[in-house]
Amino acid sequence: MLRAFAQAFRTPDLRNKLLFSLAIMAIFRFGAFIPAPGVSYANVQICVNASNQSILDMVNLFSGGGLLQLSVFALGIMPYITASIIMQLMRVAVPRLEELHKEGQSGQTKITQYTRYLTIALGVLQSVVVITMANTGQLFPGCTVDPMPNATPWSNMLTVLAMTAGTGLIMWLGELITERGVGNGMSLLIFTSIVASFPTQLISLAGGANGVLNFSIMILLILAITLAVTFVELTQRRIPVQYAKRMVGRRLYGGSPTYIPLKINQSGVIPVIFASSILQLPVLAAQFAPQAAWSVWLQQHFLLSQGPWYMTVYALLIIFFAFFYTSITFNPDEVSDNMKKYGGFIPGIRAGKPTAEYLRYVMNRLTTAGSLYLAVVALLPVVVISAMGASSTMQFGGTTIMIMVGVGLQTVREIDSQLQQRHYEGFLQ
Repeated sequence: MLRAFAQAFRTPDLRNKLLFSLAIMAIFRFGAFIPAPGVSYANVQICVNASNQSILDMVNLFSGGGLLQLSVFALGIMPYITASIIMQLMRVAVPRLEELHKEGQSGQTKITQYTRYLTIALGVLQSVVVITMANTGQLFPGCTVDPMPNATPWSNMLTVLAMTAGTGLIMWLGELITERGVGNGMSLLIFTSIVASFPTQLISLAGGANGVLNFSIMILLILAITLAVTFVELTQRRIPVQYAKRMVGRRLYGGSPTYIPLKINQSGVIPVIFASSILQLPVLAAQFAPQAAWSVWLQQHFLLSQGPWYMTVYALLIIFFAFFYTSITFNPDEVSDNMKKYGGFIPGIRAGKPTAEYLRYVMNRLTTAGSLYLAVVALLPVVVISAMGASSTMQFGGTTIMIMVGVGLQTVREIDSQLQQRHYEGFLQ
């Protein structure tokens, strides 16, 4: 692998792509430390050190720590992720979007444009929420100084504008990596955000009693989850497909066997992100009535991200969204129709409706295993951290490992394919 990586840097155009991607990632990290207009950097640092927990810790993780710094990149990549997920879900309810999806490149271009507009709208909404929470003290519970001193409606509006512009800039940076760099730009920016917070999360375990033991256990857990995630993400159920031979002119085409690759975890980390986001909502609502009985109950059982209630609801939401998202992204009827259209069939299965039912049956079984895998990977670090008595606000978990491993594998495959095009060995050999 090191030899192939060295060969990648010896290739001029591939080296330029790698350096360009690294430069964009560095700019992304630099923006996470630039405070937005109207924000006192010194007061924010005091509040970050004084506050033990925040209901937006997960969002802060995906922003590379920029959220709790109230920087121009405070919202990170989350508005774009949310917008992309919403657009995918709306394909079920809006027939026009489904038609655009089937039109090919032209339709995808329009969907991408709609996603950009929705990203900016969500950026405005989320920046308003963050600034409101900062001014009311809900963003930094227990902080005695004001992170935004001398705040006025005009200064707040300017802060919203800066954070929204930062969201648009991040979206543009991600698209630049996709077009001119290596790998998927948005995925690499998420990877950068998580990796930036990773050392701090681990070092926090080394402090206090049994720090060395806790740190060692967490390293072993990371290695075990990494191996499990790598194995599952590379595992496929291959459905054999045979295409009938067709005579076109004087030549005979088709007849060669192929297969449909079905992943165990077809939905990726989307169910975990969805479940985490939904579990943030009741805790966020509880902040507006902190003395009410229902609010106290929610904060006791959901704010700390531990306990049987949180874990049970979290697991059920992950399983539900795994099935829901898979049903949107994989349509057995559409796959069956396309196979029938081009003369393909599964050996032993009749074309048409029986093929769709067979694919649905196989996909449901795979999704059952995949959803349980997601729930275990997401909850195992939470259980271990709780057993070790570590900080309850530590947002390290199986989700972060899944994202890092998934993006790493995707980027390695992208570099490997470009190396193989230039007659090199590549990473995977």
